[in-house]
Amino acid sequence: MTTHARASTASSSRHRDPAEPRDRWRWLRHEWTLAILGGLLLAVVLTWPTLRHPASTIPNDVADPTLQAWQLAWGGHAFLTDPLNLWHSNTFFPERYTYAYSDTLLGYAPLGMLGSGFEAALVRYNVTYVLLHAAAFVGAYALVRQLGAGRWGGAVAGVAWAFAPWRLAHAGHLNILSSGGIALCLAMLARGHGWSLRHGYRPQQRRPGWALAGWLVAAWQVSLGFAIGLPLVYFLLAAVLVGAGGYGWSWWRRRERPPFGRRLLLADLVGGGVFGAVTLLLGVVYLRVIDLNPQAERTLDWTKLFSPPLIGFVTAPADSWLWGERHAAAREQLSWPPEMALFPGLALIGLAAVGVFVSVYPLRHRVALALGVLATVLLGLGATLGGDGDPGYLTLSRHLPGWDALRTPGRMMHWTSLLLAVLAAGTVTAWVRRTRRWSTRDWRRSLAPAVALVPLTLVVLEGVNRTPHPEVPPPPVALRTAAEPMLVLPAGGTIDLVYLLWSTEGFPRVANGLAGFEPVTQAQTRAATATFPDAASVAYLRGLGVRSVVALPGWVAGTPWEDIEARPIDGLGITREDIDGVFVFHL
Repeated sequence: MTTHARASTASSSRHRDPAEPRDRWRWLRHEWTLAILGGLLLAVVLTWPTLRHPASTIPNDVADPTLQAWQLAWGGHAFLTDPLNLWHSNTFFPERYTYAYSDTLLGYAPLGMLGSGFEAALVRYNVTYVLLHAAAFVGAYALVRQLGAGRWGGAVAGVAWAFAPWRLAHAGHLNILSSGGIALCLAMLARGHGWSLRHGYRPQQRRPGWALAGWLVAAWQVSLGFAIGLPLVYFLLAAVLVGAGGYGWSWWRRRERPPFGRRLLLADLVGGGVFGAVTLLLGVVYLRVIDLNPQAERTLDWTKLFSPPLIGFVTAPADSWLWGERHAAAREQLSWPPEMALFPGLALIGLAAVGVFVSVYPLRHRVALALGVLATVLLGLGATLGGDGDPGYLTLSRHLPGWDALRTPGRMMHWTSLLLAVLAAGTVTAWVRRTRRWSTRDWRRSLAPAVALVPLTLVVLEGVNRTPHPEVPPPPVALRTAAEPMLVLPAGGTIDLVYLLWSTEGFPRVANGLAGFEPVTQAQTRAATATFPDAASVAYLRGLGVRSVVALPGWVAGTPWEDIEARPIDGLGITREDIDGVFVFHL
């Protein structure tokens, strides 16, 4: 290097722009960085105390959450050890396809690869519980921003959708709460196609990569389960048909082809193909379960049983800090409050109602959103609409493949509250814009944030929870030493779900399990072992392939096995071992 060049370099380093170091960290102030960090912070605070004791407690109750903690663990374990037998889990021995006895949460399998054992399963579940709330916030924020709302509107919509009071009734249903992918995929698809509510179709804003990403996120959402994934499938199918029809109409009317682009078409074909393939493959697995277990097919009587009355849409669950006690009398009118307390929040309803008249969206789009809210509420009524739900939710159950398995119409509240959130975001954005135009002087500039903080504070307060976080009993040492396949007694009911979580210690095959239906062998096993240990039950279990029985004397009160500690084993050809007060029968 010449002397002149070295001098020039030194001079350049001495006169470097002082703003350059700040630019390196500019991403910290970026809107999406703040949105993600804000979503994470809100999720930690509004789900508290989930992360206070994540290795020993679980949200809501020791039932469905323990099942889903096992599901998260099994998905990761199967992919790491034996992917070809993913669907044949270690539960319900000797049945097959047992991982698909309920929504599998398969999309969370990568998280299941982190850590192993009982405590890791609990921590993983609790972290996922918090993260899914953050994902719902970010998804709703991204959607309303793409549709034309401002940042404050996005924040209000994100909180109102991710932490709506009705979600607290599902604190024990991870598959129902995991809806962030719905809003996020819609945001990505809208961005990819250059479309928003506020500005309409703008061809110059097309981004094929975002469209592809939207389809992939939609596929991931479906992989978490059909309970809320199937309505997304039909919504996207309808959107494709409407979009194609609108494109064709515009082409015919103008006598020239509107701009679309080959790259965008390719992104839609590839992404839509992946989305369709995932949906069909999962559907085939569930159809296989029904083939093997015809009793798993649900009739419309289930839908009628879980159809909420109209009052359910203004009734909050008991775990709502703000509304729980105030709505106690209303909940007494609901036959099944966990699925019928559907209150989306008073602030959200009020903002959305104003949004029909005051908004940054065009009038026709506001009317369309309002009609969408009305339509989803009518569908959510299920069989209570008109007395039989036809036309309505039951009509879809009779004619759309798979819809009859969606026994709880109230879960349409996902779509109702999302549409309400979009309307509310338009209202807040309009208010902030008008306030900023008026507040031109220095002392008035703080008015716009102050105006926006009011609705944001209200929706945050409505999202505060009183969800219990019971301690989960740890697995006994005996369970780790018993030979598998095994049966754990007492058996039957939600206690079996605790056993599933215990089985994350090595994943031994167990005959226990609980699902929305009962496989034939499980009913037979429970009946045959009611007198265990005796000659008939021992012979039955040996024929089934069970090698050991683990009995928990402290849990058998009120069950057929309450005197199992005193039952003789002489002449049965088995041995009994006492390990810290737990009996292991070696067959």
